[in-house]
Amino acid sequence: MEETPVFFADGENPKMIEAFKKAQETFKYFWRELSWEYRRIVPGLDVACVKLAFTQEIDNETVVEHMWINDINFDGEKIYGILVNDPNELTNVENGDEVEIPINQISDWLFATRGKTYGGFTIQAMRSEMSETERAEHDEAWGMDFGDYDDILVAFEQKEKPENLIEHPMSINMKESLLEFIKNNPNEVISKDELGYTFLHRETIAGNSTSVEVLIESGADINAKTIHGKTPLDFAKQLNWQHLIPLLS
Repeated sequence: MEETPVFFADGENPKMIEAFKKAQETFKYFWRELSWEYRRIVPGLDVACVKLAFTQEIDNETVVEHMWINDINFDGEKIYGILVNDPNELTNVENGDEVEIPINQISDWLFATRGKTYGGFTIQAMRSEMSETERAEHDEAWGMDFGDYDDILVAFEQKEKPENLIEHPMSINMKESLLEFIKNNPNEVISKDELGYTFLHRETIAGNSTSVEVLIESGADINAKTIHGKTPLDFAKQLNWQHLIPLLS
């Protein structure tokens, strides 16, 4: 992943370059939230999408377009989803395509719940250059509360509960359910999918320390490797989940 070049458009606005950087650094919070959304019986998110930098060589130049995808999955290195924009110049992708893009091609992410948005760094960069009236009209058109463009939220209720930046509340609240699940399905602790990912790999990628602790205590192999040789610790370090590194070392 680290060797994949990152492409941004020539002459890109410095505010946008900074927004891209922040989106990449915090994408793990988006995936943490979405991974729990996929387990909810009643959906909690109004919107969940990621903007990626798509590239193509046209007339000996690298053309870059930033476009949104939804129906997202993430394996710790690549993002998968469905393109929901029509390209302006690119001909190698089109609206509705299934795509997979390395994590360092992220240019933004956004989720919204109860009308409040999280992430949306490029959107906030644009809002910062609008008048108050323009911002109000923009937010009304989206039907969402984008809040303060200088104070972007990345985790649910992080102001009221700063601990949510470390551990998703559902990871804590679902501990007993996870213990019961493992008791009834002990093979889930050691089984691997076709790519070599274990339950522990997936919970590590999502940053769930309570789940990680339960799995380790239940006999999960912290040295298990994917078909590409990645251990859970590798993903914890790669995604900078600092609270997981001691558990997996």
